[in-house]
Amino acid sequence: MLVGMNTYERKAAATTLLRRPSWLLALGLAGVALVRPLFSITGLSDSLGKPATPLILTAVISLVWIAAGTLRRVREPLPTLVAAGLAYGLAGIVLSGILSPLLDGEPDGPLAHPQAIIPVLLVNAAWGAVCGACALGLRRLRGQR
Repeated sequence: MLVGMNTYERKAAATTLLRRPSWLLALGLAGVALVRPLFSITGLSDSLGKPATPLILTAVISLVWIAAGTLRRVREPLPTLVAAGLAYGLAGIVLSGILSPLLDGEPDGPLAHPQAIIPVLLVNAAWGAVCGACALGLRRLRGQR
């Protein structure tokens, strides 16, 4: 997309992409996804059974994200859900940096191991992209644009 564009056109395209996501919805969906670390922090994942609980939570969160991208009047579900994944990844990184010293007595997580920051963000962006692609597919099946 950016190949063959001059600098002004590249900046305009990048600005357009940044405006496309529904940022408020993306932040709300990232907040919904914070249920996963909340279950882990409170010990509910252990008491309800691992690995089933985190997998079930991931499936439920994914369904909520897909439903939001399909049923709400979101301009662009794919960038919105990628933004939700990135926002969730950032929130998780920050929360682990704050909570791990309080709960475990020492820093842990991506902030303590900076080489993990990019993979965490990429995995969560990919999660959002998959959910966004599913939402787009469902919208097309329903005859929405």
